[in-house]
Amino acid sequence: MKVGFIGLGNVGAKLAGSLLRNNVDLTVRDLEKSVAQSFLDSGATWGESPKAMAEQCDLLITCLPSPKASAAVLEAEDGVIAGLSAGKIWAEMSTTDEAEVTRLGKLVHAKGAAAVDCPVSGGCHRAATGNIAIFAGCDRDVFERMLPVLTLLGRRVLHTGDLGSASILKVMTNYLATANLLTLCEALTTMKGAGLDLATTYEAIRISSGNSFVHETESQVILNGSRDINFTIDLVRKDIGLFQQIADRANIPLDISPVLIDIMRDGEERFGPREWSPNIIKRLEEASGLSILAEGFPAEIVDDEPEEPGYEVVPRNRSR
Repeated sequence: MKVGFIGLGNVGAKLAGSLLRNNVDLTVRDLEKSVAQSFLDSGATWGESPKAMAEQCDLLITCLPSPKASAAVLEAEDGVIAGLSAGKIWAEMSTTDEAEVTRLGKLVHAKGAAAVDCPVSGGCHRAATGNIAIFAGCDRDVFERMLPVLTLLGRRVLHTGDLGSASILKVMTNYLATANLLTLCEALTTMKGAGLDLATTYEAIRISSGNSFVHETESQVILNGSRDINFTIDLVRKDIGLFQQIADRANIPLDISPVLIDIMRDGEERFGPREWSPNIIKRLEEASGLSILAEGFPAEIVDDEPEEPGYEVVPRNRSR
């Protein structure tokens, strides 16, 4: 299968790297050709336009920073949709709005092609090693066609149902991660204020019922001081805003979500939209006069698990 990949940002570059590492016939494109140079040096082909890539590739993947960016790449005169035809697949790996990916999917289907939303979850460090989790929303037959590629991109792959279902679940997981980040910021700052050692505090959380994926990753770069998790405050705001929109459409009155949105909005206004998201703890550092740092923690998170073949995760109420 010849694969095209558009969007070589923090996550996209790592996903495309997994394809190249596994000898996939790969064509790449980004707004800046220089970003793609390492891929071209390693054997990938440069895509002259999204339309040309869709014409030349069996599978066209987009991994872009916003629904607006995806729409622009698909619907432009020389965009992806213009180059699609029967038998092709468009896969949206961006974190996007379910309503938008469904709208674009209808345009893709009108060309006789198939559409999949397949966002990833698990952090840039796992995207780099092919150990990240992937959700995939599409018809089952399309999922079967995609699965050999998805298991190169990630370790655990979940077919979530119809197109759009994966985007809903992805936004939910980012909402939960944000809630966890903000409560960890409060916990670490409160423990420092109470006079406890922060390295000991980290271990107390890690071995207890308070532990989480977010703690084992983001708490470490918070305590190091780098706060570098390869994810920025504006992207967090986008994702939790999308979650709130899903709740609003379903008429679910949420209590916690609006508070998270307010906190992240305040952080964006104070520190800028491109500040690393764990540095939201600066709000509490400034308010308390405390420095939430400890020795012995890494500046960035690296996945130390060996790369393993991916596989489909099957829900308990469903047979394979």
